Amino acid sequence: MKSKNFQQIFYPASIAVVGATNTPGTVPNDIFTNIMRSGFPGPIYPVSPGNETISGAKAYKYVLDVPHPVDLAVIVFPSSVCSMALEQCGQKGIKAVIIISAGFKETGQKGKEQELKLKTIADKYNMSVIGPNCLGVINADRTIQLNASFARKMPDEGSIGFLSQSGALCTAVLDYALNKLIGFSKFVSFGNKMDINEVDLLQYLFDDEKTKTILLYLEEVSLGKELFELMRKNKNKKPVLALKSGRTSAGMAAAQSHTGSLAGSDEVCDAAFRQMGIIRAKNIEEMFNYAIALTYQPLPKSNRVAIVTNAGGPGVMAADSAIENGLELAKFSPETTEILKNALPRMANIKNPVDVIGDARADRYDAALTSISKDNNVDGIVCILTPQSMTDIESIAQLVCRVEKEMDKPLLCSFMGGTDVASGIRILEERQIPHYTLPESACQSLKTAVRYTNWLLRPESKVKKFEINYSKAKEIIEKSVNDKKSYLTEPSALELMSCYGFPILKHGLAKNPEDAVKIAGDIGFPVVMKIVSSDVLHKSDVGGVLVDLQNSEQVQEGFKKISDAVRAKKQDADILGILVEKMANSGQEVIMGIKRDPSFGAVIMFGSGGIFVELMKDITLRTVPITELDAEEMIKETKSYILLSGFRGAKPSDIQSVKECLERLSQMAMDFPQITELDINPLVVYEKGCHIIDARIMLNVQ
Repeated sequence: MKSKNFQQIFYPASIAVVGATNTPGTVPNDIFTNIMRSGFPGPIYPVSPGNETISGAKAYKYVLDVPHPVDLAVIVFPSSVCSMALEQCGQKGIKAVIIISAGFKETGQKGKEQELKLKTIADKYNMSVIGPNCLGVINADRTIQLNASFARKMPDEGSIGFLSQSGALCTAVLDYALNKLIGFSKFVSFGNKMDINEVDLLQYLFDDEKTKTILLYLEEVSLGKELFELMRKNKNKKPVLALKSGRTSAGMAAAQSHTGSLAGSDEVCDAAFRQMGIIRAKNIEEMFNYAIALTYQPLPKSNRVAIVTNAGGPGVMAADSAIENGLELAKFSPETTEILKNALPRMANIKNPVDVIGDARADRYDAALTSISKDNNVDGIVCILTPQSMTDIESIAQLVCRVEKEMDKPLLCSFMGGTDVASGIRILEERQIPHYTLPESACQSLKTAVRYTNWLLRPESKVKKFEINYSKAKEIIEKSVNDKKSYLTEPSALELMSCYGFPILKHGLAKNPEDAVKIAGDIGFPVVMKIVSSDVLHKSDVGGVLVDLQNSEQVQEGFKKISDAVRAKKQDADILGILVEKMANSGQEVIMGIKRDPSFGAVIMFGSGGIFVELMKDITLRTVPITELDAEEMIKETKSYILLSGFRGAKPSDIQSVKECLERLSQMAMDFPQITELDINPLVVYEKGCHIIDARIMLNVQ
């Protein structure tokens, strides 16, 4: 794997703009002008066939004509000549290139071929390339001040790194951030990611001292496994927030299992992000709401929050939002309560939320915020202000900044309104105090900070490795693949599950009524009978299942009844026999399964099982391999956990056995990529142990 030349991309000593023009309002001209005006300290060489100068600077016909070394080339030629320009950059010895030009794989097959040609050239000369089809790169570090993009303005220096697959979104984000005085460390539009991708850039920002928080916009996750490994390696290093488009699934292929139908691509992405510790936002505003809380403020030690307001209504709304977001309204210490009682008017509410009353000036906010900030029962504060005739907004904003400077816990503000509070908001933003138009947004952001704290404090957990009969399992799967059978028959599926130590019921395959009677007698009544045929996927739909058979006569009659029913509805079905299985005792029913995701690989699903699984949709997902803690958290995230724990006086079920089944399933998914979908539905859980009632396994036989 070739090294990535990030030093030359973000801190070049010299730059060549290849394809620069003198035409104002064009991308080539804007790129060159932005680099010049941003304050970049090194030489800039315009390459422009047919022009002697660009914006007063000497121009060169080809990049090979530049008489000095070049660290970074920014190519803005039309796509048709980009390969020639990149070839010359390679010959020149340039190791870092940004290709702004569009017209490549995003346009179709011809463009894809052109992009592959660029990739070949880049690899030949060990060049690191961002793009093509991108906005460019901005490094707001004051030592370099590089704006190698066609964004309208240079952002302020800050400690947020922003990576985006979309160039158009970048311009909107920059404008949004400038309006709120939010600065950036690095700002990158990586476009088609022909060479450098989001995983490469994330690793760079993890190691970048100037970056404290990383924001990521993706239109698709094509490197799920690589992203997962990167986040695992850099666990707890820096918060990563992601905005991924495509939440809804349009035209998803019909899945052949409950797991396949319930685990859509966005649900998998959501689960994978949570498992990696990536915080997912729904929109730009939400992303930056979270980012400023995580970047500008210390992390909360717990979810105990205090609310200070000069208006009762917004205070109550904030309290409701805090509770809804899993925060706890802190109970003040006696010392804090006494200070508030002495400092605030009699009609003020000195309990949480604290109401300093509508005519409050800075002194009341000072007394409330200062005392509460020192209270060990409080780990976060939301400060609300509404503009009333006597409210000295700027003084209160200055006071908030002073108190915040002395605090070691997060302080988030909501100065509600617009024009009247604008000057106060600007003071807060200049001092990097997180401000939110609505208190609810502040509570949501504080909740996100608490969750990130909890993520950092998660105990280390390992992936268990079980002793299994791998050779027998391999034999079962390979036979079905070689026979081009997409589905394992139920006896084969149960045998495979047995190889991995799953608890299965006694059973046997009957070829005739006499076999069925003998098997039933051996395993003991009552029994269940099920059709076994690779051509019958949903057995109940064709009358292929009978339950609670109590004696030999019922079994003998049942064999004929099932055979006749299946033949009537599936005349050409290849019937291998009828499975006779010990009937399970009643217990709590759960479902678990495997699905293959094109980005993240194998995914494990768990949830409430039985006949209502599609209706309930009470599921949770993880990518494999899962740790012991992952398995435990999966169970606790579903409503089935309430039932398994013992609902309304019922005895608790054996949750440990369920957890172990999830871990064994994870190992199976890792061992056999041939398994594309798998359902265990239901797994019946008892006070001690559990049993698989039905298992459906689909294989890739291509």
